[in-house]
Amino acid sequence: MPVSVTLTSSSPKDTQFVVESVGEEVNAEDFKQGDIVIPTFVSECQECENCLSSKSNLCLKYPLTFSGLMLDGTSRMSTVKGQKMLYHLFSCSTWSEYMVVNVNFLAKLHNWGAHGTTTPPLSHASFLSCGFSTGFGAPWKEAKIERGSTVAVIGLGAVGLGAVEGARKQGAARIIGVDKNEMKREKGIAFGMTDFINPENHQSQHDQDHNKSVSELIKDCTDGMGVDYCFECTGVASFINEALVATKMGKGTAVVIGTSSSPTLQIDFLSLMSGRTLKGSMFGGLRAKTDLPILINKCMNKEMQLDELLTHEVPLTDINQAFELLKQPECVKVLIKI
Repeated sequence: MPVSVTLTSSSPKDTQFVVESVGEEVNAEDFKQGDIVIPTFVSECQECENCLSSKSNLCLKYPLTFSGLMLDGTSRMSTVKGQKMLYHLFSCSTWSEYMVVNVNFLAKLHNWGAHGTTTPPLSHASFLSCGFSTGFGAPWKEAKIERGSTVAVIGLGAVGLGAVEGARKQGAARIIGVDKNEMKREKGIAFGMTDFINPENHQSQHDQDHNKSVSELIKDCTDGMGVDYCFECTGVASFINEALVATKMGKGTAVVIGTSSSPTLQIDFLSLMSGRTLKGSMFGGLRAKTDLPILINKCMNKEMQLDELLTHEVPLTDINQAFELLKQPECVKVLIKI
């Protein structure tokens, strides 16, 4: 059931996701031409075993794919005149003017907010399809942290700042942010961070063997106990182990939400056997149909600090510049205008 979506810009600052046409099997009550939508890389059929449980947000009927193909095993994109097949990144492929998406991987933006008559700022909407929303969902839906918990967040990009905000909303008593970029201190505080660790400020100039690890620095902030929950948002394999070791013995939970290119990683066996939990998460445990509308309402009602995320804007034709901007210390999120 494909829906063809065109991405158009209504102003120099906003990127809209607009339904250009719909497939024959699409219910007209669900989507129609002109609807503004958010593409998502996870679906929610609300019928399968996972969707009916409270344990997973990964739909079994319309599963997340890593092949670059649609659920029927085909690609709907190619180079000019179909000379070479192109792949759909996580079912969406949003860096294009036109894309074909399975209807189950879309969320409609019409009629949200306190009065049900407007849509959120479209730059904000793009942040909710991934990134910030993934981080926000992890303390809320994946870890379900308790009020008064101690939390550490490794990596303060858009995902990490979302985790900070989500932990604050859940009532965390202490939120420790970890990042080697000193400029992330101010951003973290804006989202609710209570403590900041820059590991590079704790490096020995004379004896590299005595440099403290990230987990040791976090434990130094918590009287040697560690935190109740640690969210790893960088995808760096070694930090995944550090996240686990940084949690409390017997009850600590480390949640991995950063993506990694490493197929395997090493885990400290004793830390795992001492009652700690290591858990992976896709999209922060959020469900596309159930939870995204809640986030959209929070955005509409200005309950989230999304203005703090947008630091740069570039047109699609200058996308290479966007990658260069990501290397700049002041960069958090780049909006690509189509």
